[in-house]
Amino acid sequence: MTQNNLPGMEASAVSVLTRAVELDHSSRLQESLICYQEGIQLLMDVLKAIKDDSKKAHYREKIKGYMERAEQIKNHVQREKEEGKYHEQIKIAENATGYSYDILFRPYINETLTEVWVEDPYIRHIHQLYNFLRFSEMLLKAPCKVRTIHLLTSQDEGESSAQQNCALAEIKQSLQVHEVTLDLQYSSTIHDREIRFNNGWIIKIGRGLDYFKKPQGRFSIGYCDYNLRQCHETTVDVFHTKHTRKN
Repeated sequence: MTQNNLPGMEASAVSVLTRAVELDHSSRLQESLICYQEGIQLLMDVLKAIKDDSKKAHYREKIKGYMERAEQIKNHVQREKEEGKYHEQIKIAENATGYSYDILFRPYINETLTEVWVEDPYIRHIHQLYNFLRFSEMLLKAPCKVRTIHLLTSQDEGESSAQQNCALAEIKQSLQVHEVTLDLQYSSTIHDREIRFNNGWIIKIGRGLDYFKKPQGRFSIGYCDYNLRQCHETTVDVFHTKHTRKN
């Protein structure tokens, strides 16, 4: 890294670590841990390029403090996971942005994840089917080896039923190309919304996967990038258990 790039790298590190502290204070520990780790790495890169000894000492002290806090969070989360007591709540405000599936689910995905259960009664209309498709794409790009996705949803009625069946059949066929099996089941009584990972994480979203607002138009910001899409107000509850049920 050149000296010309140093101010930009410093600004990036400060931004990420500021976010880490904000998440930490909001008890969003798993998310804050990721930001701490990213910010620490950025600061270490800055440290390598700095020539001023006093500045080096300042950043070494900062890095030490952030590393200690990150280790505390890591141990706390691991302890609560082992005791089956972990619970984190994320409140998404009305019109908030920055909550794409990648951002929301990434903290709970790791290399041990191979199987996912999605229980959501509203994977029926076109935009909801696209939501499930985007969720599936997120899993394929994530640092894991998902091999099976179980979807339990309600079946649409009337003429829309054929549209739902065709869309889900196409998603199933497309996932097979990527060596992922879609296990599709319908229920007429399903009401609750829940996503379970076989690495122990359970995510309950008040609105299920359908928490994004309709964009103003097909050429509006947020139409393609869900991270820029406004959200409906909803609550996300995250739990960890040693074993997720498989039926």
